[in-house]
Order: sequence, then structure tokens, then C-alpha cells
Amino acid sequence: MFSQLKDHHVLRRDILASLVVFLVALPLCVGVAVASGVPAELGLITGIVGGLVVGMLPGSSLQVSGPAAGLTVLVYEAVQEFGLGALGAIVLVSGILQLTLGALGFGRWFRAISVAVVQGMLAGIGLVLVLGQVYAMADTAQPSGGLGKIAGLPGLAGEIVTNGTALTAFLVGAGTVAVLVVWPRLPARVRVVPGQLAAVALATGVALLLDLPLAKVEVKGLLESIRPPGLEDFGHLGGVAALGTVLAFTLIASAESLFSAAAIDRMHDGPRTDYNKELMAQGVGNTVCGALGALPMTAVIVRSAANVQAGARTPLSRILHGLWLLLFAALLPAAIGVIPLAALAGVLVHAGCKLIPVRELAPLWREHRGEAVILVVTAVAILVTNLFEGVILGLLLAVVKTAWEISHLHLDIRELTGGRMVVSITGNATFLRLPRTLEQLEALPKDRPIELDLSGLHHVDHACRIALENWALRHNDAETEPVRMHLPNVT
Repeated sequence: MFSQLKDHHVLRRDILASLVVFLVALPLCVGVAVASGVPAELGLITGIVGGLVVGMLPGSSLQVSGPAAGLTVLVYEAVQEFGLGALGAIVLVSGILQLTLGALGFGRWFRAISVAVVQGMLAGIGLVLVLGQVYAMADTAQPSGGLGKIAGLPGLAGEIVTNGTALTAFLVGAGTVAVLVVWPRLPARVRVVPGQLAAVALATGVALLLDLPLAKVEVKGLLESIRPPGLEDFGHLGGVAALGTVLAFTLIASAESLFSAAAIDRMHDGPRTDYNKELMAQGVGNTVCGALGALPMTAVIVRSAANVQAGARTPLSRILHGLWLLLFAALLPAAIGVIPLAALAGVLVHAGCKLIPVRELAPLWREHRGEAVILVVTAVAILVTNLFEGVILGLLLAVVKTAWEISHLHLDIRELTGGRMVVSITGNATFLRLPRTLEQLEALPKDRPIELDLSGLHHVDHACRIALENWALRHNDAETEPVRMHLPNVT
């Protein structure tokens, strides 16, 4: 890195890229923290650690880490169930797990997670995020649970129509979303300013100019917000629910970071990602964030893409973006306190919508129907239950689908002279195909000599082996020659 920085052109581009990433990260750090139900400063702390700590570590040279919208729902649920103090303990343990997995070489295996499950996970998170933040756009408390949020929408609409304050807040939030939608279509010279920053700045300016009665972000100060977890906080981790949350943090943060790394690698021609080192870097970051009582971190595709598109060439840009966040939080904390919560909710509604792959769903249904089903079921399960259970269901469906697809069986029946029948079965014999196979075998006549040829099987599981042996023993009549079975020595 340092040899490249001797080139003034590279140095200048990295500094400019760091400023762009800082401007993108600032509203997202604050917005994710507020949506997670924690002080806004905790989002900034995670962003600072993502820049100054993870930015210096090997792994992916241009990927930028910080608090992510994808973990908002899980963090909110964890804080509601276990308390803010336990959040640091959960994040710290998750970071240690990531470090361990990276050191053991598991980083590359996260790439094997079904893309449909990951897309379904992000879609489910997006749905819950949008449904929750729609209430925040109207400065109204959101119901608990995905179904509760859906059931409360008619009441929310009534509140917006009849309550002037709620209507004002909702219009500010909707205006923020509108700016974000229109921003990419504006001239390039305007888009030099990141859309998220422009939308929040415009909403804040309008709120101040018209003196609108909107809820604002509460500011306590950076140092006052740091709360390292104590022994009593780690005591919460003994329950099954807490352990499930730790595993969910670890799985989702790791998968999102490594999928992001793969996407960023396709955007530049620099050094490729070392997935094990990147997983360890994320583990170090989350361990530090946990020790500070801050939000969990992942690599964030929005910031990472902004970094590459701004011309970054070395990790200096992501390190400096952390420094700019630190200076802003230390020197201008009051600037955060004028931001309307409705504007941040609008940013997150827009981010949540982008997590839902609406355009990709129809082509996926036409070409890979099973993958589309896994995506939809995972997303709906997350909405109806919770993030961890939804992802587990998605993974189980992906495993079952794969097992079903690879367990192809073909049954061929030939009749020889003398009435003897030869039944040949080829493929992979697993319990998933057993019902249909037994139906076909049991339909064979019982008064004819039968030879069951299984030499073409590549795999026979225990259930199939026992079932076929039992069928061969019992199928023919007592006065007919017993079924002869050629069972290969396969596993």
C-alpha cells in the first residue's frame, strides 16, 4: 500500500474517495443506530472501528465496514429482549467466533451458502425494515413482530390522515425517499454529493427553515455512549435464545461481508480478497465493537461500491473515512441532534426496498423455480417469525432441494425369454426417492422370476438398502423363484 501512495495521483484519489465514503457512511451510521433502538453515537463508533481498525487489516483491500441495515432487525430484537448492555457481549462473542472460523479456514465455505437463501434473508430483512420504518417516518411507535406491523398499517394510515404532526413527519420522510429515488437520474455534477447525505441534508434544512415539530436524533456524546459489557451482561448468554442470536449475528454478518467482498472484487482489477483473512478482520472489528458496547459490523456494499466508484486504489481511503467519522463525532456532535428521525427513517425505507430483489424474482422463477421458492419462503419466514429461524428454514430448504435434485433414479424393466424380468435401477438411491421407487417395484407381478440389477447405482443410503432388501425377500409368491438382487458395494 505504502509504495502505491508514493504516487501523488493515487494518494489524491484515495483521499477524495475517503471523503465520498464518509459522506455516504455518516447518515447510514446514524440511521441504522436509531432504527436499532440504540443511541446514534453507537452507529458512529462502529463506523469508526470499521475504518480505523478493520481498514488496516488484510483481507479485502477496498471493502468498507460499518453498521449495516441488514442487521438492524436482529439488533433491535436483541436489545428489546436482552437489553442494551447485553448487546456488547453478544457482538463480542460473535466477533471471537468469526476470528476462530477465519483462523480455521472456514472463510471460503461461507461462499457455499445458497444465493437464494442470502437473497431471501436480505429480502426478509428489507420487508421488516420497511414495515418498521414506515411507522418511524410518521413519528409513531411501531408494533412488535412482522405480522403486528402489517396489521397496524390501517391504523397508521388513519393516524397520518387525522394527525397533523404525523402527517408532517411522514411527508418529510416520503420526501427523503423521493430525493433518493430521483438522485441517480440527476446530472453527474450534482451526484458528486452522495444521495443519502443530500436527502438528509435537504430534509433537515426544510425542518429547520419551517420550524417543523419533528422528533430529532438524541445526542449524548461519543465517550458517554461507550459502555463496555460487564460480567452480568455475559450472564445473559447462557440461554438458548441468546446463543441463537450470537449464531445469527455470526452467520449473517460473515455471509453478508464475504458476499459483499465477492461483489466488490468484480468491480475492480486490484488484489483479490483473501476470504479467511477478511473473516478474521471482521472478527477483530466485531470484537472491538463488542468491547465498546457498540453495534455489530459487516462489510457494507453501499459504502464499498462508493469507495471503488470514487477511484480508491488502496486501503487508505477506508482508513481515512473512519478518521473523518471520528473527527465529526468529536468536534460536531450537535450537528447530529438537528436531524429529523423521519428523514433517517426515509433513508432506511429506501435501503430496505433495495434489499428486496423484485426485478430478479420473475426471471428466477422462470429459470430456477426451486431457488425462487427458497427465496420467497425464507423472506416470508423472517417476516412471520424472526431472522434466525427464517434463515435456518431457508438453509434446510436449500439442503433438501439439493438432495432431491442429486438423488435422480431411473428404473428400467426388461422382459427376457422364459418370462424372467430384469429391473435395472441407476442413479443415486436416497430416502427421498424411496416412496416412488417402492411403488414401482410393488407393482411388478409376484408370479414371475425377477432379477433386480443395482450395479448402475452410484450411491445407496441405508434406508434404501434395507427397503430394497426387504422388498426382495417378500415380493414373490412362495412357489415362485425368489427375487435375485445384485447390490453393488457403494455407499
